[in-house]
Amino acid sequence: MVFLNLLLFYNVQASPYQLNITMPENELLVEETITQAEARFEKMRKRVGLLLAPLTFLSVYLIPTPSLSNEGHKLAAILASVVVLWITEALPLPVTGLLGPALVVILGVSTAAKAFAPFADPIMFLFLGAFILSRSIHLHKLDKRFAYWVLSRPLVGESPSRILFAYGGVCCFISMWISNTATVAMMFPIGLAIIDALKQIRKDKLGSHYPTALMLICTFGASIGGLATPVGTPPNLIGLGFIERQLGRQVRFFEWMTFGLPVVVTLYLLLFLYLNLFSSPGTKKMEGVAKLIEEKKRSLGTMTRGEINTMLAFGLTVLLWITPGILALVLGDSHPLTNSYTKHFPESVAALIGACLLFLLPVNLKKEEFTLNVKQAFSIDWGVMALYGGGIALGQMAFETKLAETIGKGLTTFIPASGTGLLASVAIVATLTSELTSNVSSANMVVPVVIAIAGQNGLQAAIAACMASSLGFMLPISTPTNAIAYSSGYVPITKMIKYGLILDLIGFVVILIGTLFLVPTK
Repeated sequence: MVFLNLLLFYNVQASPYQLNITMPENELLVEETITQAEARFEKMRKRVGLLLAPLTFLSVYLIPTPSLSNEGHKLAAILASVVVLWITEALPLPVTGLLGPALVVILGVSTAAKAFAPFADPIMFLFLGAFILSRSIHLHKLDKRFAYWVLSRPLVGESPSRILFAYGGVCCFISMWISNTATVAMMFPIGLAIIDALKQIRKDKLGSHYPTALMLICTFGASIGGLATPVGTPPNLIGLGFIERQLGRQVRFFEWMTFGLPVVVTLYLLLFLYLNLFSSPGTKKMEGVAKLIEEKKRSLGTMTRGEINTMLAFGLTVLLWITPGILALVLGDSHPLTNSYTKHFPESVAALIGACLLFLLPVNLKKEEFTLNVKQAFSIDWGVMALYGGGIALGQMAFETKLAETIGKGLTTFIPASGTGLLASVAIVATLTSELTSNVSSANMVVPVVIAIAGQNGLQAAIAACMASSLGFMLPISTPTNAIAYSSGYVPITKMIKYGLILDLIGFVVILIGTLFLVPTK
């Protein structure tokens, strides 16, 4: 009941084609428009899902499966229908996330206590704290101030290449800490303002390539940046949840960054190089852009008390997150101080400490106004948490009923059970599923199966799978960030497919090499 009540605050549409983002101060209203053909396809996709999901359930349920227990057989039917609903989005993704565990209880696969226990998993509270901090950063425009500060640096100047690099770099960095969708929603109008200024300066001789590059480096850069930290994007936390539960291995915040950050830096540099190469505006200097950015920066005024408080809370949280890694480097993993800190200040507790500070640090003591109030804090993406809880519940049931083991054994006929072949196979599967459904759904579907195939040596494969789940770059439906960029009108579907496919291939290679050489085997 608690989670159903929390869903009342869910304010993000599940489908990217229903995106409606209002920016602060009436700067921009993005109402995505799609063609009639696309609208008909979306309508048909959902109708097919509503019909196909129950048919899939019945088909799997009626097929004899002597290798499975009765509970495992029922769970297989539930999982098959849930996957159909995730791919077709016949129901909102969070609703499907809640429906799966409910069916588990109804059909007697498990008890309610076990089925809904993942909704109280510590990682859920890491989500909660990180989302509240992200909300405060966006609400007090700290992200926007940082963006304008970077773009106004003399080193950036009015060079189109440097503007492209800095603009995408800001998107990449911010999305390391707040949601990819929120990052793009904030940076999107800044990109449009730059394009409009360039059009006026170039007197409509700007062409179409450079605006396309600006929009794509915004959405692609944000998706890449989310890979750098555990809280950067939900698939990372989903993967960590399965790794901790099924492999008994904790991947700390600092440890994740030791392999996540190199992957992100490499991917972003390669993204910039090919977009800059293929999307030149035909000029080496764009006069007037620096003035525009400086005016935007000045319009923010001096830093407010809310911004300062948010910086303090966020800075403390990051410090608490990386301290275990620093202690491990200085004192060693087995040192009593390292173990004691890890026990008493896990990432979830650190996130909640930072979030709670926002309700304690005052903005105006006389009026009893604080950095964040409950209403503002509850305007976060509760739907992702519902989807995550449901996904990890089904994944856990799959291991308990031996369903994951059976699926893993079946797939070893086609997928190697270890080594580079396994990493390559799971990265390809996760990338493909992320193109067809949400990144969160992709991670929920792929990571538990990968762990079942690889067994106790599955750390590298699980990391590769959850990272590759964020590589949906080819289609507007792949991720809401793509949908926002597509709505600008500057990104034809053919170019999104072309450049997205290139980045998918680059991402596959970088993640494969990164996990092989940077992620430990156990």
